[in-house]
Amino acid sequence: MSKTCYYEILSVTKTASEGEIKKAYRKMAMKYHPDRNPGDAEAENKFKEAAEAYEVLSDAQKRATYDQFGHAGLEGGQGGGGFGGGGFGDFGDIFSEMFGGGFGGQRGPQPGQDLQYELEVSLEDAVAGTTVDIRIPTKDICDACDGTGAEPGSEVETCPTCHGAGQVRMQQGFFAVNRTCPSCHGSGKLIKTPCKKCRGEGYTHDNKTLSVKIPAGVDNGDRIRLQGEGEAGEPGAPRGDLYVRIRVKQHKIFERDGNTLYCELPISFSTAALGGSIDVPTLGGKASLKIPAGTQSGQRFKLSGKGVKSVRSSSIGDMIVLVNIETPVKLTARQKELLQEFDESLQGKHHKQHSPQAHSFFDSVKSFFTGDDDDKNASRKDKDEPWN
Repeated sequence: MSKTCYYEILSVTKTASEGEIKKAYRKMAMKYHPDRNPGDAEAENKFKEAAEAYEVLSDAQKRATYDQFGHAGLEGGQGGGGFGGGGFGDFGDIFSEMFGGGFGGQRGPQPGQDLQYELEVSLEDAVAGTTVDIRIPTKDICDACDGTGAEPGSEVETCPTCHGAGQVRMQQGFFAVNRTCPSCHGSGKLIKTPCKKCRGEGYTHDNKTLSVKIPAGVDNGDRIRLQGEGEAGEPGAPRGDLYVRIRVKQHKIFERDGNTLYCELPISFSTAALGGSIDVPTLGGKASLKIPAGTQSGQRFKLSGKGVKSVRSSSIGDMIVLVNIETPVKLTARQKELLQEFDESLQGKHHKQHSPQAHSFFDSVKSFFTGDDDDKNASRKDKDEPWN
């Protein structure tokens, strides 16, 4: 028996509840189980210590004796290093949860595996909704042998090693766990004459086409469940499900964030300065956007209700238009001359009102280098005149 404090082994306090002790043991058993650490003697030892600690602390009478007398109180037949009475008590329940199947008994027919299919759709289809046909591989119970794997008319024998359970008990010291039977590989049966159609597997493989309805408003990562369209289970068990995972293609014009659409709109210098109305694209067609005079590059405008309808409600998002003023390129000599004249016309006594942002910036730069900045002077004053 381990002489280390059982509470320390499970990393719990002496006032820990039965549930806390069970949770702590389950965590350690998952971490140090021999099946997960093959050939690791240290992990196996920690696993045995945890099992020993749990065997005592999970029993109210043994725990009371241990709390009063320590390890000495458990020696001489009051707890020992086994599991008491030759049974496994709570251990069967715990390991049935962790490893599936527990410590005995024939397992029932296993349901089919769930499948996942990655489906790429356009932004337009994701927003409006559509129906898409997909082709997927299928695994079905063989109709020639009805899933037995044996040639029709031949016999299927119960596996003599596991007696049809599909699992065998493996003893490791004082602890026992169930493992897949090495003779029948978990099927619980031995086939002498395999089915010619499925070659003894009990399943056939093919492809099928499914029609998938994509609801309006789906987004990247959303999944659509098609019940019963996964792999076939064992005879008598249900099929798995198929999950169609949506991946939306990148769009040339729009970007999506939830139910909001974003669009970058290039406008001319003259439109930004004088204002006007511009037709902008939306997923539902064109929309008119009013550009106020004096619009600056980077300004945002909202088109309410031009975004995406939520897949989970009736609310519709907005579209945000980001204005980007485009600088003219490849100017003619005359165009350059006109721009020069225009620029000179802005340099009068009211020049600051034409470009307030530029003048504010350069005034700040000038103040920074000349030391006239109010915040900088205040900072210097604080250093020269510390608080009393």
